[in-house]
Amino acid sequence: MAANKKVSILLFTTFILLSLNSTIAFAFQEPETNYAEYKGEVLDESSKKPLIFATLAIEKSNISTVTNKEGEFSLKIPNSTESKNVIVSFLGYKTKIIPLNEFKKNKTKIYLAISVTELTEVNLSIPKNAEALVRETLKSKGENYFDDPTLMTAFYRETIKKRRKNVSLSEAVVNIYKTPYTSKRNDAVKLYKARKSTDYNKLDTVALKLQGGPFNALYIDIIKYPEYIFSEESLDNYLFSYDSSTRINDKLIYVINFKQKPHVYSPLYKGKLFIDIENKILTNATYKLNITNKEAASRMFVRRKPKNANVRPTEVAYRVDYREKNGKWYYGYSNVFLEFKIDWDKRLFNSVYSMTCEMAVTDWEKSTKESLPKPKERIKSSIILSDAAVGFSDPDFWGEYNIIEPEKSIESAIRKIKRQLKRINVNEGTSRP
Repeated sequence: MAANKKVSILLFTTFILLSLNSTIAFAFQEPETNYAEYKGEVLDESSKKPLIFATLAIEKSNISTVTNKEGEFSLKIPNSTESKNVIVSFLGYKTKIIPLNEFKKNKTKIYLAISVTELTEVNLSIPKNAEALVRETLKSKGENYFDDPTLMTAFYRETIKKRRKNVSLSEAVVNIYKTPYTSKRNDAVKLYKARKSTDYNKLDTVALKLQGGPFNALYIDIIKYPEYIFSEESLDNYLFSYDSSTRINDKLIYVINFKQKPHVYSPLYKGKLFIDIENKILTNATYKLNITNKEAASRMFVRRKPKNANVRPTEVAYRVDYREKNGKWYYGYSNVFLEFKIDWDKRLFNSVYSMTCEMAVTDWEKSTKESLPKPKERIKSSIILSDAAVGFSDPDFWGEYNIIEPEKSIESAIRKIKRQLKRINVNEGTSRP
């Protein structure tokens, strides 16, 4: 059912032979810098709290990025870019257009104000049936979303934590060959650059691996893949209702709550859909899996596990954001969060692990048949990125590619793991004859 077919977790009983040298990577030679990089934060104007997943886009271009969980961003702009304005937007806030010359050399703080919606405006034309609005929105994808093959450049990151400590990090720049939203053909993905870092000492006696890599984030595109959550049959299993309204890019957005009907036993989803009421466009969605039935939810995600362990999910959450260019909308960002608790036989304490994967489209252009990768060059939806990637290397590894700025906890984890591996290499070198 739904994304459970694509988003899956592997829990292996392990007897790991650590070859730690292999996790320190190669140095990558980049061409001379032909871009400018700007860093900063996006904050709430009143509370000064960080705005997570705010979008920064270069006006009149396809270049964009998003803020991390601390509201920080890094935006790389090619010197050849004609536009010199940055559009900063966040759901429920007034959009800002900022000239590049206002960005500071060290760090720029950007404050956004909440967009207030007049209740009278909402009540004038509110549709009576929320489910009908959802169905109409799903059917309108051919009019409102990209109808050309598109080559997208995207940044993908996945992390595994044991409680609050990072134990595995994998990142990649990928090319997404996005088929038109009206096409039934699946999107193709090609791995361009990838790196990883894993601290096996924190993984107890199991190695957690997330199967699917970038496809986990890509299949959250509800408009392209409605069958994973809102198929024609599954729509009847949900209750839809109106919530308060908001604004995005000065457009009135209706918020629709949805949850599975009480008599439906199989785990489905509960969340919010953000719909542009004038054009019937899904702009954002956030939702969680109903894990009341823990055994059924566990079967959806856990492929293999140790015999002496009981594994159950405690939270499974999703988010997808769309962006607009010249009146057409497209997939821009998605995030998947999975938390699991492992109860061990004959152990007093349990283990809690969480996995997060996110992907942001940072650039795109119309695709041609010549640009399509050969089948052997495409990654499979069963890929395990941490196995395919190389180790972390120099800080300029990504070059001109836009990425999601690492959180402080991730940065410190990378530094700690690299120091640990460096000590091991030094010790091994001195002990050799």
